[in-house]
Amino acid sequence: MKKSTLVVIGIAVLILLIGAIIIFDDCSSCGGRDTDISSAMIRVTIPEPDAIVRSPITVTGEARGNWYFEASFPVKMLDANGKQLGVGIAQAQGEWMTTNFVPFSTIVNFSTPTTQTGTIVFQKDNPSGLPEHDAEVRIPIRFSQVVSQTRDIKLYFYNNQRDRDESGNILCSAKGLFPINRSIPFTVTPIQDTVKELLKGPDSVEKLTTPGTEFPLAGVTLTSASLSNGVLTLTLNDPENKTGGGACRVNILRAQIEATAKQFDVVKEVRFVPDGLFQP
Repeated sequence: MKKSTLVVIGIAVLILLIGAIIIFDDCSSCGGRDTDISSAMIRVTIPEPDAIVRSPITVTGEARGNWYFEASFPVKMLDANGKQLGVGIAQAQGEWMTTNFVPFSTIVNFSTPTTQTGTIVFQKDNPSGLPEHDAEVRIPIRFSQVVSQTRDIKLYFYNNQRDRDESGNILCSAKGLFPINRSIPFTVTPIQDTVKELLKGPDSVEKLTTPGTEFPLAGVTLTSASLSNGVLTLTLNDPENKTGGGACRVNILRAQIEATAKQFDVVKEVRFVPDGLFQP
């Protein structure tokens, strides 16, 4: 084979190799992952992934001109459940009718989340509405302020002034029970949590309206609660036998727990373990 032919073949092979490298480099960010789109079409400066944010947040970066429409695109703030908390409109900070990167910025105001984490979504503006033209970049973030979810409950305390006959004698009945509203953290064990709250007794203000209420009882704690076929079984630890006493006293103590537990419709009956609890 002639030397000139070898040179030509060598040059052709070299050109093919260079072309392959260029194509590979250009398409190394052509995949469907958010991080790939981020490098090819949009680059976010603020916030960084897993940044701790609060409302309002200033968002900056740069995107290629075809990410915009009329020089803008939406930026959404979602919580960990996908609930939209707020949205801002990113505005191009230069001529957007280009395929080059164009800086953008916006301020996103969002409501206080109930989850610790969330996502900020940079959505390509798609006036056509066609799904094949949709694209977005998602960046995980963490919230600095979170609304704790709470549950409203009633605690039934005892007021002996409400439990008297015409002669002023204490009746030792459920007539003296009355509810006080409380809010407790939202959990999967609301009945157990509510009974525990009752056992803590009234606070300093509530004590003024609950004369005769003996909770909290020294050493008395709830160790478990189980519900089966409408029967709530409460296991209490009472090392000092504070749940005992006269019939009037134990009936009132028992009645407070039963009324508090039965605010939940699923509770039809309350039993105590061990059997010696609340016995005269």
